[in-house]
Amino acid sequence: MSDYTLYYWSVPFRGQFVRAVLAHAGKSWNEAGDAAISALMEGELADMPVPFMGPPLLVDNGTGAAIAQMPAILLYLGETLALLPPEPAMRALALKSVCDANDLIDELTLDGGRQMWTPERWRDFVPRLRKWMRLWEDTGRRHGLKPYSGYLLGGAAPGIADIVTATLWSTMTERFPRIGEILDDTAPVTAALTRRVAALPPLADLAEKTRQDYGAAWCGGQIEASLRRVVAS
Repeated sequence: MSDYTLYYWSVPFRGQFVRAVLAHAGKSWNEAGDAAISALMEGELADMPVPFMGPPLLVDNGTGAAIAQMPAILLYLGETLALLPPEPAMRALALKSVCDANDLIDELTLDGGRQMWTPERWRDFVPRLRKWMRLWEDTGRRHGLKPYSGYLLGGAAPGIADIVTATLWSTMTERFPRIGEILDDTAPVTAALTRRVAALPPLADLAEKTRQDYGAAWCGGQIEASLRRVVAS
């Protein structure tokens, strides 16, 4: 039996952070699949492993623990897989990096596709995107991150913050190369960290499997199509 069961759609997006942490830690998991997710979401709360509105949802098959919401899942994995810093303030910063990533991808999908991207909306958003990138850059610089060495919060090995950072930017920039150009220009140290951590064998293998399983998809649907149009224009 796999160590975990992950309920997330057949795209990278929010579920990719969970996959990346599990891959980095050498843990096995099975994907419940879109049909199982839909059945749970349409069913009664009493039949859910944990009450939730939408994936990701993770079940720890060893303990039976079930957690929904991406930041909560990563906090659980960080605690149980020893991927969080020992100091309380740094642990909070690691969780902040998870929440920042969650907020940014919400913004990039215009709050789950409530609107579609237009050239004007994208033009107006790019300065804010650069500010998001500088947020990672400044966090790393404050804790000694260098272009070719170190980690976001100064640890001796990659932790949750580094895995999330690399997963966020590598997954996005592979699918939207123009965003990669903006990242290199705006936050070169963050871009370098992303490349170093994403090149670690477990994460590189996950990226290759993701390409095989999901192709070039990122979040899917009409909102991704509208983002592709404006980024490429």
